[in-house]
Amino acid sequence: MKLIDTNTKNNVLRSMMQILDRRRDEIIKANKEDLQVFGETGGAMYDRLIVDEKKVDGMIQSVKEVMEQEDPVGKVLSNRVLDSGLDITNKTAPFGTIMIIYESRPDVTVEAAVLAFKANNKIYLKGGKEANYSNKILVDCWHMALQENDLDTSWIELLELNREETQEFLKNPPEKLDLIVPRGGERLIAFVKQHATGAVLVSGRGNNFLYVSKNADVETAKRVILNAKTDKISGCNALDKVLVDKNLPDYEVHLKEIGKLMKENQVEVLADEETSRVLEDATKIPGEDTWYEEFLAMKIVIGGVGNLEEAIERINHYSGGHSAAIITTEKEEAKNFMEQVDSAAVYHNASTRFTDGGQMGVGAELAISTDKLHHRGPLGLKQLVTNKYYVFGKGHIRE
Repeated sequence: MKLIDTNTKNNVLRSMMQILDRRRDEIIKANKEDLQVFGETGGAMYDRLIVDEKKVDGMIQSVKEVMEQEDPVGKVLSNRVLDSGLDITNKTAPFGTIMIIYESRPDVTVEAAVLAFKANNKIYLKGGKEANYSNKILVDCWHMALQENDLDTSWIELLELNREETQEFLKNPPEKLDLIVPRGGERLIAFVKQHATGAVLVSGRGNNFLYVSKNADVETAKRVILNAKTDKISGCNALDKVLVDKNLPDYEVHLKEIGKLMKENQVEVLADEETSRVLEDATKIPGEDTWYEEFLAMKIVIGGVGNLEEAIERINHYSGGHSAAIITTEKEEAKNFMEQVDSAAVYHNASTRFTDGGQMGVGAELAISTDKLHHRGPLGLKQLVTNKYYVFGKGHIRE
């Protein structure tokens, strides 16, 4: 993999910003063709698919933020000289070739590529067919930016493949795929894991939980629940399940308040057997599978738990390992929850909607990883490198 100097990479990104701004009308027009084929005018998929002036501005801002970040390649992680005189330096290095598979969201075509390129990786972009026109013009913008700076367009490639062709590509790629990121639901992740020959980093599944402790400030709980559920239903950091401690003072009163708040904001409430006796307007959950489900819709499950330990156990059993929150006034209880819950991000008195590269100070993100190797949480620029050991000797041999 050829290493590109930082100035050249940043010049490509400057060109890309200018091209996106110059061609914004073309980009929005292409997106309208996608929206016309898609046919719907609401819901999570529509929210992810639409590109307007604000979305184009967001793309430009993402490129700008990455351009302004320090180049992550070639950074010294450690250096030591052994007693033998052997000099060992561990440095960051590019992965090589990355493939990302994602649905809707044309902005991923910009964010994923800018991160991969700045970290000196080649990237294959396999977007969903619903964003075909949008992705084509955005990759054409990338190719213009690369060519303006005398670089080959193969650094960023769009794959227009159907399911069978994608399966074959994963099994027999034209070159070694060093990292494959399926950014989507359970079916996509299972499909990629089944057929890929390279390393797969899982991203995209939410199913996030919030626990209202017996020590909770209920007004804080209501404010956080409303934001986490309704701010952006298409986000993988949106809230799906609320567990309310049965020992909360005036438990049934506050349970009804939460249910009423959801109803007033057009959120469908599902409840377990016991909770549904209090929330009479709620729909009973159809079965255990509902506890595993990520909704991506104006829908929420509300259930009761007996204590902190039960809440932790249920979250670790059913959640997607993405984000989980506790509402409590007791810091020690929050600490226990945050240490014991097995999620990429854990929150105390805050909305799960903050699990996002920009919100967490990472900047643009390739994805939110729920894997533990090699990184967990937002995959930003610094996480798109691996490492390499440089060992300097003077004729050293091992004896």
